[in-house]
Amino acid sequence: MKDTAKHQGLRNQLVTLLQGKGISDKNVLEAIKKIPRHLFLNSSFADYAYQDKAFPIAAGQTISQPYTVAFQSQLLEVKKEHKILEIGTGSGYQTAVLCLMGAKVYSIERQNELFKQTSVLLPKLGIRPKHLSFGDGYKGIPNHAPFDSIIVTAGAPIIPQALMAQLKIGGRLVIPLGEEKQIMTLLIRKNETQFEKHEFGDFKFVPLLENKN
Repeated sequence: MKDTAKHQGLRNQLVTLLQGKGISDKNVLEAIKKIPRHLFLNSSFADYAYQDKAFPIAAGQTISQPYTVAFQSQLLEVKKEHKILEIGTGSGYQTAVLCLMGAKVYSIERQNELFKQTSVLLPKLGIRPKHLSFGDGYKGIPNHAPFDSIIVTAGAPIIPQALMAQLKIGGRLVIPLGEEKQIMTLLIRKNETQFEKHEFGDFKFVPLLENKN
């Protein structure tokens, strides 16, 4: 669990790269500057952890590239104490970014192996989400709803109705939509029945699957 001056230097370079790609939210950049991404990866990838690339993790999943994490986090417009529902805890890196931005994070993971790993790793790093659970992301976490925002970290063929229902009025849902490749989509809830939709170009994610594994 070492985090060295060399790692910090690599993080600073990564933040400069992300700024060059258009990430401007200071809270997002500060979180990425602080979080030891190399500790979220298999040790064989640790030397590459601060490249702007996705890497394989356990259970056939991936840790998203830093730009994608930063882009989704920026779209959420996170404020301190915001209640955020994260669908797909994965490595826990996105969870960590949101926690460092001051959000109360409720995260759900359908792969038991990943759920167990992340439940151990995050507290070791001093990162404490409000709620980590093993379950089906399509259903969300209704007993903790409504949420200020919802982030989905896997490609979804459709927007799950349950997630739309669990979003506060004025809340933001960020989800990559599509089968082969995905379009990053932002929904803003206007009232009980209406959502405003914005699209932000192509991204590539592992698929969002129903039912836990």
